[in-house]
Amino acid sequence: MNVIYADSLFALSVFTDYLLCLVTARFCALRLRRGRYLLAAVLGGVYAVAVFLPGCVWMAHPLVELCAAGLMGLVAFGGEEKLFRCLAAFLAVSASFGGAAWAVALRQGSRPAPDLRLLIGVFLGSYALLTLLSHTRHRRAREHRTAVTLTLDGRQTDFAALEDSGNCLRDPLTGRAVLLASPKALRPLFPEKASLLEAPDAVALVTRAGEDETLRGRFRLLSCGSVGGSALLAAFRPDDAAVDGKKRDDLLVAVTRAAAGDGFEGIV
Repeated sequence: MNVIYADSLFALSVFTDYLLCLVTARFCALRLRRGRYLLAAVLGGVYAVAVFLPGCVWMAHPLVELCAAGLMGLVAFGGEEKLFRCLAAFLAVSASFGGAAWAVALRQGSRPAPDLRLLIGVFLGSYALLTLLSHTRHRRAREHRTAVTLTLDGRQTDFAALEDSGNCLRDPLTGRAVLLASPKALRPLFPEKASLLEAPDAVALVTRAGEDETLRGRFRLLSCGSVGGSALLAAFRPDDAAVDGKKRDDLLVAVTRAAAGDGFEGIV
Protein backbone atom coordinates (compact mmCIF):
# COMPACT_ATOMS: atom_id res chain seq x y z
CA MET A 1 0.00 0.00 0.00
CA ASN A 2 1.37 3.40 -1.00
CA VAL A 3 1.64 6.02 1.76
CA ILE A 4 0.76 9.60 0.83
CA TYR A 5 2.22 12.34 3.01
CA ALA A 6 -0.20 15.25 2.91
CA ASP A 7 2.39 17.91 3.75
CA SER A 8 4.78 16.78 0.99
CA LEU A 9 1.96 16.48 -1.52
CA PHE A 10 0.65 19.94 -0.63
CA ALA A 11 4.08 21.56 -0.87
CA LEU A 12 4.89 19.91 -4.21
CA SER A 13 1.49 20.87 -5.62
CA VAL A 14 1.81 24.52 -4.53
CA PHE A 15 5.33 24.64 -5.97
CA THR A 16 4.34 23.23 -9.36
CA ASP A 17 1.04 25.11 -9.65
CA TYR A 18 2.81 28.40 -8.97
CA LEU A 19 5.28 27.62 -11.75
CA LEU A 20 2.37 26.78 -14.07
CA CYS A 21 0.76 30.17 -13.43
CA LEU A 22 4.07 31.98 -13.85
CA VAL A 23 4.90 30.31 -17.16
CA THR A 24 1.37 30.96 -18.45
CA ALA A 25 1.67 34.65 -17.57
CA ARG A 26 4.98 34.90 -19.41
CA PHE A 27 3.58 33.14 -22.46
CA CYS A 28 0.61 35.51 -22.57
CA ALA A 29 2.82 38.58 -21.95
CA LEU A 30 0.89 39.57 -18.82
CA ARG A 31 1.93 41.84 -16.01
CA LEU A 32 2.94 39.40 -13.28
CA ARG A 33 0.52 39.15 -10.34
CA ARG A 34 2.49 36.84 -8.06
CA GLY A 35 0.06 37.11 -5.15
CA ARG A 36 -2.82 35.81 -7.26
CA TYR A 37 -0.66 33.03 -8.66
CA LEU A 38 0.30 31.95 -5.15
CA LEU A 39 -3.36 31.96 -4.10
CA ALA A 40 -4.26 29.80 -7.11
CA ALA A 41 -1.37 27.46 -6.27
CA VAL A 42 -2.59 27.08 -2.69
CA LEU A 43 -6.04 26.24 -4.03
CA GLY A 44 -4.44 23.61 -6.25
CA GLY A 45 -2.55 22.20 -3.27
CA VAL A 46 -5.74 21.89 -1.23
CA TYR A 47 -7.42 20.09 -4.11
CA ALA A 48 -4.47 17.69 -4.54
CA VAL A 49 -4.65 16.68 -0.88
CA ALA A 50 -8.46 16.50 -0.82
CA VAL A 51 -8.46 13.89 -3.61
CA PHE A 52 -6.81 11.38 -1.22
CA LEU A 53 -9.11 12.01 1.74
CA PRO A 54 -11.58 9.25 2.69
CA GLY A 55 -14.78 9.50 0.69
CA CYS A 56 -13.35 12.01 -1.80
CA VAL A 57 -12.38 9.62 -4.58
CA TRP A 58 -15.01 11.27 -6.80
CA MET A 59 -12.82 14.40 -6.87
CA ALA A 60 -10.33 12.54 -9.07
CA HIS A 61 -12.87 12.36 -11.92
CA PRO A 62 -11.55 14.13 -15.06
CA LEU A 63 -14.49 16.56 -15.13
CA VAL A 64 -13.85 17.57 -11.52
CA GLU A 65 -10.15 17.98 -12.31
CA LEU A 66 -11.04 20.22 -15.24
CA CYS A 67 -13.35 22.32 -13.05
CA ALA A 68 -10.61 22.65 -10.43
CA ALA A 69 -8.12 23.74 -13.08
CA GLY A 70 -10.64 26.25 -14.42
CA LEU A 71 -11.19 27.68 -10.94
CA MET A 72 -7.43 28.01 -10.45
CA GLY A 73 -7.19 29.78 -13.79
CA LEU A 74 -9.94 32.23 -12.82
CA VAL A 75 -8.22 33.00 -9.52
CA ALA A 76 -4.88 33.56 -11.26
CA PHE A 77 -6.02 35.36 -14.41
CA GLY A 78 -9.51 36.68 -13.70
CA GLY A 79 -9.82 40.25 -14.97
CA GLU A 80 -7.23 39.88 -17.72
CA GLU A 81 -8.30 41.29 -21.08
CA LYS A 82 -7.92 37.92 -22.89
CA LEU A 83 -9.16 35.62 -20.15
CA PHE A 84 -10.13 32.63 -22.31
CA ARG A 85 -6.78 32.71 -24.05
CA CYS A 86 -5.04 32.73 -20.67
CA LEU A 87 -7.13 29.78 -19.48
CA ALA A 88 -6.34 27.81 -22.64
CA ALA A 89 -2.63 28.55 -22.23
CA PHE A 90 -2.80 27.51 -18.57
CA LEU A 91 -4.30 24.14 -19.51
CA ALA A 92 -1.73 23.65 -22.28
CA VAL A 93 1.19 24.43 -19.98
CA SER A 94 -0.27 22.13 -17.30
CA ALA A 95 -0.49 19.33 -19.86
CA SER A 96 3.17 19.90 -20.80
CA PHE A 97 4.30 19.66 -17.18
CA GLY A 98 2.09 16.64 -16.60
CA GLY A 99 3.43 14.92 -19.70
CA ALA A 100 7.01 15.40 -18.50
CA ALA A 101 6.14 13.95 -15.08
CA TRP A 102 4.36 11.00 -16.70
CA ALA A 103 7.40 10.27 -18.88
CA VAL A 104 9.59 10.19 -15.76
CA ALA A 105 7.14 7.86 -14.04
CA LEU A 106 7.30 5.46 -17.00
CA ARG A 107 11.09 5.40 -16.84
CA GLN A 108 10.86 4.52 -13.15
CA GLY A 109 9.55 1.11 -14.21
CA SER A 110 8.10 -0.87 -11.34
CA ARG A 111 8.70 1.80 -8.71
CA PRO A 112 5.37 2.88 -7.17
CA ALA A 113 6.05 6.57 -7.48
CA PRO A 114 8.71 8.85 -8.96
CA ASP A 115 11.39 10.15 -6.61
CA LEU A 116 10.40 13.55 -5.19
CA ARG A 117 13.77 15.13 -5.97
CA LEU A 118 13.60 13.85 -9.53
CA LEU A 119 10.10 15.26 -9.94
CA ILE A 120 11.21 18.67 -8.71
CA GLY A 121 14.12 18.53 -11.15
CA VAL A 122 11.74 17.69 -14.01
CA PHE A 123 9.44 20.57 -13.12
CA LEU A 124 12.34 23.04 -12.86
CA GLY A 125 13.73 21.81 -16.17
CA SER A 126 10.32 22.14 -17.84
CA TYR A 127 9.92 25.61 -16.36
CA ALA A 128 13.31 26.71 -17.68
CA LEU A 129 12.56 25.32 -21.15
CA LEU A 130 9.10 26.88 -21.40
CA THR A 131 10.41 30.21 -20.10
CA LEU A 132 13.17 30.18 -22.73
CA LEU A 133 10.64 29.44 -25.47
CA SER A 134 8.43 32.25 -24.17
CA HIS A 135 11.29 34.77 -24.20
CA THR A 136 12.28 33.71 -27.71
CA ARG A 137 8.69 34.05 -28.92
CA HIS A 138 8.24 37.53 -27.46
CA ARG A 139 11.66 38.70 -28.65
CA ARG A 140 10.83 37.72 -32.22
CA ALA A 141 7.43 39.39 -31.93
CA ARG A 142 9.01 42.62 -30.65
CA GLU A 143 11.34 42.69 -33.65
CA HIS A 144 8.30 43.28 -35.87
CA ARG A 145 6.72 46.00 -33.74
CA THR A 146 7.26 49.72 -33.79
CA ALA A 147 6.24 52.65 -31.62
CA VAL A 148 3.55 54.99 -32.96
CA THR A 149 2.68 58.45 -31.68
CA LEU A 150 -0.38 60.35 -32.89
CA THR A 151 -1.46 63.89 -32.01
CA LEU A 152 -4.86 65.49 -32.55
CA ASP A 153 -6.10 68.82 -31.16
CA GLY A 154 -3.32 68.87 -28.57
CA ARG A 155 -4.00 65.33 -27.37
CA GLN A 156 -1.54 62.47 -27.82
CA THR A 157 -1.64 58.70 -27.87
CA ASP A 158 1.26 56.24 -27.93
CA PHE A 159 0.94 52.56 -28.79
CA ALA A 160 2.79 49.65 -30.40
CA ALA A 161 2.01 48.73 -33.99
CA LEU A 162 2.84 45.66 -36.01
CA GLU A 163 5.04 46.28 -39.02
CA ASP A 164 3.33 44.53 -41.92
CA SER A 165 5.24 44.56 -45.20
CA GLY A 166 2.08 43.33 -46.89
CA ASN A 167 0.06 46.36 -45.83
CA CYS A 168 -0.31 48.27 -49.12
CA LEU A 169 -3.42 50.20 -48.11
CA ARG A 170 -3.43 53.77 -49.45
CA ASP A 171 -5.93 56.55 -49.81
CA PRO A 172 -7.03 56.48 -53.50
CA LEU A 173 -7.61 60.27 -53.45
CA THR A 174 -4.33 61.51 -51.98
CA GLY A 175 -2.08 58.46 -52.15
CA ARG A 176 -1.36 58.67 -48.43
CA ALA A 177 -0.40 55.51 -46.58
CA VAL A 178 -2.98 54.25 -44.09
CA LEU A 179 -2.17 53.17 -40.55
CA LEU A 180 -4.73 50.85 -38.97
CA ALA A 181 -5.43 51.48 -35.29
CA SER A 182 -7.76 49.89 -32.76
CA PRO A 183 -10.41 51.92 -30.88
CA LYS A 184 -8.47 51.31 -27.65
CA ALA A 185 -5.33 52.92 -29.08
CA LEU A 186 -7.25 56.01 -30.22
CA ARG A 187 -9.30 56.67 -27.08
CA PRO A 188 -6.81 59.25 -25.68
CA LEU A 189 -7.43 61.37 -28.79
CA PHE A 190 -11.18 61.41 -28.18
CA PRO A 191 -11.55 61.34 -24.37
CA GLU A 192 -15.07 62.74 -24.39
CA LYS A 193 -16.15 60.88 -27.53
CA ALA A 194 -14.75 57.41 -26.76
CA SER A 195 -18.13 55.78 -27.48
CA LEU A 196 -17.88 57.13 -31.03
CA LEU A 197 -15.03 54.71 -31.74
CA GLU A 198 -17.22 51.77 -30.73
CA ALA A 199 -19.72 52.40 -33.54
CA PRO A 200 -20.94 49.13 -35.14
CA ASP A 201 -19.44 49.96 -38.53
CA ALA A 202 -17.53 52.61 -40.45
CA VAL A 203 -20.64 54.27 -41.90
CA ALA A 204 -22.15 54.71 -38.44
CA LEU A 205 -18.88 56.14 -37.11
CA VAL A 206 -18.57 58.71 -39.89
CA THR A 207 -22.27 59.62 -39.54
CA ARG A 208 -21.99 60.17 -35.79
CA ALA A 209 -18.78 62.19 -36.20
CA GLY A 210 -20.56 64.40 -38.74
CA GLU A 211 -23.29 65.15 -36.20
CA ASP A 212 -20.71 66.43 -33.70
CA GLU A 213 -19.59 70.05 -34.26
CA THR A 214 -16.05 69.41 -32.99
CA LEU A 215 -15.53 66.38 -35.25
CA ARG A 216 -17.47 67.44 -38.32
CA GLY A 217 -15.30 66.94 -41.40
CA ARG A 218 -12.66 64.97 -39.52
CA PHE A 219 -13.68 61.46 -40.57
CA ARG A 220 -14.42 60.08 -44.00
CA LEU A 221 -14.97 56.66 -45.52
CA LEU A 222 -12.08 54.78 -47.05
CA SER A 223 -12.52 51.74 -49.29
CA CYS A 224 -10.08 48.87 -48.87
CA GLY A 225 -9.68 45.44 -50.38
CA SER A 226 -8.45 42.15 -48.92
CA VAL A 227 -8.55 38.43 -49.61
CA GLY A 228 -12.00 38.33 -48.04
CA GLY A 229 -13.36 41.06 -50.32
CA SER A 230 -13.81 44.82 -50.03
CA ALA A 231 -14.75 46.83 -46.96
CA LEU A 232 -15.18 50.38 -45.72
CA LEU A 233 -13.08 51.97 -42.99
CA ALA A 234 -13.56 55.24 -41.11
CA ALA A 235 -10.35 57.27 -41.44
CA PHE A 236 -9.03 60.63 -40.26
CA ARG A 237 -5.85 62.64 -40.66
CA PRO A 238 -3.98 63.34 -37.40
CA ASP A 239 -2.30 66.68 -36.78
CA ASP A 240 1.04 64.91 -36.28
CA ALA A 241 2.24 61.33 -36.56
CA ALA A 242 5.51 59.58 -35.80
CA VAL A 243 6.50 55.98 -36.45
CA ASP A 244 9.58 54.65 -34.69
CA GLY A 245 10.46 58.23 -33.76
CA LYS A 246 10.35 59.46 -37.37
CA LYS A 247 7.77 62.06 -38.29
CA ARG A 248 5.27 60.97 -40.93
CA ASP A 249 3.26 63.56 -42.82
CA ASP A 250 1.83 61.02 -45.25
CA LEU A 251 -0.38 59.02 -42.89
CA LEU A 252 -4.10 58.60 -42.56
CA VAL A 253 -5.42 56.64 -39.58
CA ALA A 254 -8.22 54.10 -40.05
CA VAL A 255 -10.21 52.73 -37.12
CA THR A 256 -10.68 48.97 -36.93
CA ARG A 257 -10.85 46.38 -34.14
CA ALA A 258 -8.92 43.99 -36.40
CA ALA A 259 -5.75 46.05 -35.84
CA ALA A 260 -5.35 44.76 -32.27
CA GLY A 261 -3.31 41.65 -31.54
CA ASP A 262 -0.83 40.11 -29.14
CA GLY A 263 1.01 43.13 -27.75
CA PHE A 264 0.06 45.63 -30.44
CA GLU A 265 -2.86 47.96 -31.13
CA GLY A 266 -2.15 48.96 -34.71
CA ILE A 267 -0.76 47.86 -38.08
CA VAL A 268 1.54 50.01 -40.17
